[in-house]
Amino acid sequence: MTVDARDPRAVGPRIRMILPTLTPLEARVARMLLDWKTLDDRTTLKEVAARAGVSDPMVVKICKKLGFEGFRDLRVALVEYNGLPTSDLTAEVSRDDSPAAIVEKVFRTAIRALEETLAILDRDAFVRAVDLLHRARIRDFYGVGGSAQIARDVAHKFLRIGIRANVHDDAHMMLMSASLLGPDDVVVAFSHSGRSTTVLDAVQAARRRGARVIAVTNYPNSPLVDLADAVLLSTALGSPLTGENAAARIAQLNILDAVFVALAQRDYDTAERNLAETMSSVRDKRR
Repeated sequence: MTVDARDPRAVGPRIRMILPTLTPLEARVARMLLDWKTLDDRTTLKEVAARAGVSDPMVVKICKKLGFEGFRDLRVALVEYNGLPTSDLTAEVSRDDSPAAIVEKVFRTAIRALEETLAILDRDAFVRAVDLLHRARIRDFYGVGGSAQIARDVAHKFLRIGIRANVHDDAHMMLMSASLLGPDDVVVAFSHSGRSTTVLDAVQAARRRGARVIAVTNYPNSPLVDLADAVLLSTALGSPLTGENAAARIAQLNILDAVFVALAQRDYDTAERNLAETMSSVRDKRR
C-alpha cells in the first residue's frame, strides 16, 4: 500500500495509519501534534517537547517513526495540512448542538473523509482490484455488521450491469464458500478494522484454495491487509458519538462506486444492455 506523501491531504491519514504501531507514549505525542491546529512554522522543537512532556530527541524519534525526516519536515507537512480548506470541516457534535448544526457537522465530516480517502487511495491497487473482479469466475463478498451492509450495496450495483456477486455475513457460510473457491475466484473482504476474526478465518481458507483477495479496510497495518492481493484503503477521523465507521463507510462506498464504473467501462455495451434489462425488470413494481 502506498500513500502519496506529496499530497497535503494525505498527511493526517498518513499519521493516523501509523498510530497503532506506536507505543502509548509515542501515540499520545503524535495525536497531540495532529490535533495542534495553531502549530505554525515558528513552533520550535523545544515547545513541542515541553507541551508533550518528553525530551527533544523523543520528539525527533516520533517524527521519524511517522515517516518524516525530522521535526522540521513534519512541521511543514502539518502546517500545509492544517491550512487546507477541509481542515475545518470536522467538528465534534455536542449535546447542545441544534439539528441544523448536527447536519452541518455530519456532512462536513463525510466530505473530509472523501477528500482524504481520495488522497491516499492506491491507484495501482485500484487497477489490480478491477482486473481481478473483471476476470473472476466467482466473486464472493465477506463482511459482518456494518461491513456486510456495504457488501450488499456493492453486490446490488454489480448485479445491475450483469456482474454477479455472492454476499456472506455468517461465519459458517463464509467458510463453506471459501472451501469451494479456486484460483479463478475472488474474495472481496470488507472489514473496517481489518481484524474481524470471522472475516480473517474465511479469507485464510479462501487463500489456501488459491483464491485472490481484495481487502476493503481503514487500517493498512491490519492482518487482513497481509492476506490481500489488492488493498482499497479508506480513512476517516474518529468521533466519540459516531466513531470512524460512519464516515469511513461513505468513503468505502465511493471507492466501490469507482470500481463499479471501471468494471462497466471494460465492456460498456454489455453493461449498458444489462442495466437497461435490470431496470426494465423492476419497472412494474413502482407506483
